[in-house]
Amino acid sequence: MASSFLLVLFISLHTADGFMEYMISRCVFNSTDLKDIEYIASYYFNKVEDVRFSSKVGKCVGYTEPGLIYAKNWNKDTSKLAQLNAQKEVYCQHNIGIDYSAALTRSAEPYVVLSSVTPSGGSHPSMLVCSVYDFYPKLIRVRWLRDGQEVTSDVTSTDELADGDWYYQVHSHLEYTPRSGEKISCVVEHASLKEPLVTDWDPSMPESDRNKFAIGASGLILGLVLSLAGFIYYKRKSRGRILVPTN
Repeated sequence: MASSFLLVLFISLHTADGFMEYMISRCVFNSTDLKDIEYIASYYFNKVEDVRFSSKVGKCVGYTEPGLIYAKNWNKDTSKLAQLNAQKEVYCQHNIGIDYSAALTRSAEPYVVLSSVTPSGGSHPSMLVCSVYDFYPKLIRVRWLRDGQEVTSDVTSTDELADGDWYYQVHSHLEYTPRSGEKISCVVEHASLKEPLVTDWDPSMPESDRNKFAIGASGLILGLVLSLAGFIYYKRKSRGRILVPTN
């Protein structure tokens, strides 16, 4: 699991001469267990890190000439080191526990898009893609049913992909040979759902043909509307004409 961190920023600005000193505290963690938490305090002067304390190292380390002096003096101060080490539990573990409990009590229901694509190769002429979007938490199960029976072969899936906004997406592919009258479904199971989300595929018409049909039907309807409007306009103009007999 990738590490996470909490961040708090303290800035003190000396406006008289324009110099800026600030300290950044952060907590790097893989779980709420104290052994999986690292507390880091970095002290900066004009964007340059002078000295850093890490709970994993257990002491201060200097990176600049002034920072080396600070580290040497602070490491002699047992009370300061004890205070910094205590932040791992007092500051980090406390806040991480709050964040974990807040995140785990929330969930977002996924939505499913079922589509067909042309496979690049293989022995099957067709491929269905079940794309599942915007779900949280990460753990999810996507499976295929064919006439009510679970399909286990010719199925490939991506890992859960993070969208960067706490949501995830996943894509499952099914290679298959179409059969007349069959029913294929994508089934999604997730903590946010009271029951599995089942999406059925309509194999009656290929997706490309459905698109062509929709475009053709739209064009036909538009043509009929324009023809009717022209006919009505013609009839109204005809009523307003005056016929003059000629000798």
